[in-house]
Amino acid sequence: MPAVSKGDGMRGLAVFISDIRNCKSKEAEIKRINKELANIRSKFKGDKALDGYSKKKYVCKLLFIFLLGHDIDFGHMEAVNLLSSNKYTEKQIGYLFISVLVNSNSDLIRLINNAIKNDLSSRNPTFMNLALHCIANVGSREMAEAFAADVPRILVAGDTMDSVKQSAALCLLRLNRTSPDLVPMGEWTARVVHLLNDQHLGVVTAATSLITTLAQKNPDDFKTSVSLAVARLSRIVTSASTDLQDYTYYFVAAPWLSVKLLRLLQCYPPPEDAAIRGRLTECLETILNKAQEPPKSKKVQHSNAKNAVLFEAISLIIHHDSEPTLLVRACNQLGQFLQHRETNLRYLALESMCTLASSEFSHEAVKTHIDTVINALKTERDVSVRQRAVDLLYAMCDRSNAKQIVAEMLSYLETADYSIREEIVLKVAILAEKYAVDYTWYVDTILNLIRIAGDYVSEEVWYRVIQIVINRDDVQGYAAKTVFEALQAPACHENLVKVGGYILGEFGNLIAGDPRSSPLVQFNLLHSKFHLCSVPTRALLLSAYIKFINLFPEVKGTIQEVLRSDSQLRNADVELQQRAVEYLRLSCIASTDILATVLEEMPPFPERESSILAKLKRKKGPGTVPDIEENRKERNANVNGGTNHTTTTPNAKVAAAASPDLLGLGSPSPLSSTPPALPPTAASLLIDVFSENSPGAAAAAAAAAAPIAVPAAPVADDNFSSITPESLHVADSILADVQEPTDKFVCKNNGVLYENQLLQIGLKCEYRQSLGRMYVFFGNKTSTQFLSFATSVVCQEPLASQLNVHPKPVDPTVDGGAQLQQIINIECVSDFVEAAVLNIQFRYGGILQNIAVKLPITLNKFFQPTEMISQDFFQRWKQLSAPQQEVQNIFKAKHSMDTEVTKAKIIGFGVALLDGVDPNPSNFVGAGVIHTKTTQVGCLLRLEPNTQAQMYRLTLRTSRDTVSQRLCDLLSDQF
Repeated sequence: MPAVSKGDGMRGLAVFISDIRNCKSKEAEIKRINKELANIRSKFKGDKALDGYSKKKYVCKLLFIFLLGHDIDFGHMEAVNLLSSNKYTEKQIGYLFISVLVNSNSDLIRLINNAIKNDLSSRNPTFMNLALHCIANVGSREMAEAFAADVPRILVAGDTMDSVKQSAALCLLRLNRTSPDLVPMGEWTARVVHLLNDQHLGVVTAATSLITTLAQKNPDDFKTSVSLAVARLSRIVTSASTDLQDYTYYFVAAPWLSVKLLRLLQCYPPPEDAAIRGRLTECLETILNKAQEPPKSKKVQHSNAKNAVLFEAISLIIHHDSEPTLLVRACNQLGQFLQHRETNLRYLALESMCTLASSEFSHEAVKTHIDTVINALKTERDVSVRQRAVDLLYAMCDRSNAKQIVAEMLSYLETADYSIREEIVLKVAILAEKYAVDYTWYVDTILNLIRIAGDYVSEEVWYRVIQIVINRDDVQGYAAKTVFEALQAPACHENLVKVGGYILGEFGNLIAGDPRSSPLVQFNLLHSKFHLCSVPTRALLLSAYIKFINLFPEVKGTIQEVLRSDSQLRNADVELQQRAVEYLRLSCIASTDILATVLEEMPPFPERESSILAKLKRKKGPGTVPDIEENRKERNANVNGGTNHTTTTPNAKVAAAASPDLLGLGSPSPLSSTPPALPPTAASLLIDVFSENSPGAAAAAAAAAAPIAVPAAPVADDNFSSITPESLHVADSILADVQEPTDKFVCKNNGVLYENQLLQIGLKCEYRQSLGRMYVFFGNKTSTQFLSFATSVVCQEPLASQLNVHPKPVDPTVDGGAQLQQIINIECVSDFVEAAVLNIQFRYGGILQNIAVKLPITLNKFFQPTEMISQDFFQRWKQLSAPQQEVQNIFKAKHSMDTEVTKAKIIGFGVALLDGVDPNPSNFVGAGVIHTKTTQVGCLLRLEPNTQAQMYRLTLRTSRDTVSQRLCDLLSDQF
């Protein structure tokens, strides 16, 4: 690049920048900028023609003003004129201005393209480089259309200088990323690949980046690059640092090129040619050998470059997974990094060893480092490194070390960071089940898990315990004895009460012979926890009580008294009241034989994949959770399993023949456990599915139990539904990978709903009484047209009957950089909980894209604010005094407790903020009416902040209990 002469210093620009820096206020800066803009505009419009230096100076000033954040609406033509200059500095400023300020829709684009073509054909390497840099920096579709044919020609031309070849390769890479359909490589492929043999390493480095990107999309077209890449890598690895003096970085020969070549080789399987394969193995062995050599410099740059090549080589060894010797050597090398003083190296070593652990060749070598990994788990300061240590322990676990690893994980769980506790719980549960030779150990482990981290034990975990205990006769008595002993602790986690209620309800008779665990003692122990539990757990305990009546007739009277008490028969919760009434009636009118039939022991569950593993895969993301056994057998198997998860429920058992495992996953769901097992005729009609995406439905269980007059209505948060296999496939295909809605729309009606590298979805909503209208804006962030663009809105039952959503049709094409609007009309029929799902489908670059997002249509959107005076508010407050009409939540503040922000959120929630109503001026009081098509529900709320404790107490009273709970859940998440 030519040196800039002293005369090009542009003193006027330096003075202007100095003036801007010396401004004391924003107003002074704007005043100085406006003065300068006026001066530049007068110079450009003046009669006197400006010379190249003056144009360059003024264009530079405009560019600086733009970079300060001010709009520039003139000077573009002067910048284009600079492109025709023969002076490098003037042409450089012209290209810089165009790269930053001229968009692809500008009227000047044709003039700019002509200037670029002139420079590309000038054969002046400096001007050609400037033109190529401009094409790459703009990178628009118009640029690709204009120069897609010229750039490859320059790249492979024999007389092109090396510096221009580098720029051409990187320019082509940029165009391929933005407009891959406009860069046909067919005729140029072989000649581009041959650039790997170029004598200039800068050209080889740029060409390797280009070929790697192209090979990822079309691997077959660039297969020949493998042999050339191996040959080039071999020459670099075996050369002395003095041979590549210009490309040696702190005694490491061409580290960037080495990394790029190793990454290119990861696009392909091991070479089939024995000679190439042997040469590559020799290269990798040399890299591993060099890692063992003493460092040639103490500077961090030397170790960084050396380790970059080493880790990329290890990644290639893991990718090929075919050389046992190399895999073991890589494992040993990583093992040395586990105790390195550099945190990043320890992290990378643990991450790479997780992958090595799934190889059958290196698994045993990884296991030798178990003590080091356990020590890292205990002593490491960085939480991300501890998390990788947990992942590695999980990956290296097998039958020989399962008990040790599970014990260490449980020990660490007591002091683990809250952010990774749930993941550790899932992994402990999976390992305990997978490698349990003695299922008494499994039961002990899970109960210990609940004791240590009960809040993080998901329903899938204790469902699975129930399923395993029911399926294995040899462990049932031990499980009953163990949970009975665990329940005697003064403070038991609710999940332990659930497990205890279910197991004692089924198998309490196995320990009833001991006076210390007689039927009455078991019942009293369970009932002592009853008042401390949530509604779903109480429902489960009531089901356990009716099971006790069948197992232990001697406690029938005691249990009937409990069921007959006012606290049950007149319970505010309709689910508990219904169970108490029906179970009491069943115990009174049914004979012993009928009771024995209706309340018989649950039959074994069909063996299926644990839903705990499915949950861990969902939590960690695609491809991040290794299936420990399967990956050792088949390295390239899909480790993701299914994306949807089926679970069998104990309270509505399905015959295996009648309910095939549609998704390959399953676990019991004993939430509303121990109503009678269904007769075969009823069971054969149902498929019970537990899924996070399935809405609750009571109809299945109630209908199934109808012939014996014991409808097993699920509790409020049951996730059961009875559906056909056809509808299950439809639902799963719709809801797979649904983007979870953010709660930012609860208190506002517009914003960005979803965004990725292709598409941005924005919303603007308006609501009035029970009606709403949503404007959805789809923005194409690329320069390529979206084809076959289509949308649909899916409302699963029961939402389909609670909310009417009618989207208007949209145009099937969305141009690059354009925006498309769709109007969705909404009507609220009755109160609802679930969210409607918006499915978007389109083709981009020939590939079908599917996106599903949950629409933020929440119940509070149908609020009409209601103004009230203090007297009216408290009168209405007293009228809504029934227990089921009030919901209260005390929670920790998630954000700063700012009064104005709190007011804005309450008003945004939809209610009227009532000033002067509450005696405490720090409290917030609101009132409103939820409008639906069928009814209106009045709502009063009171929010009490405690700034010292950083907590809130939220109280809501409405005339409908489901509305109170839903509104409380929505609003609590906002603070």
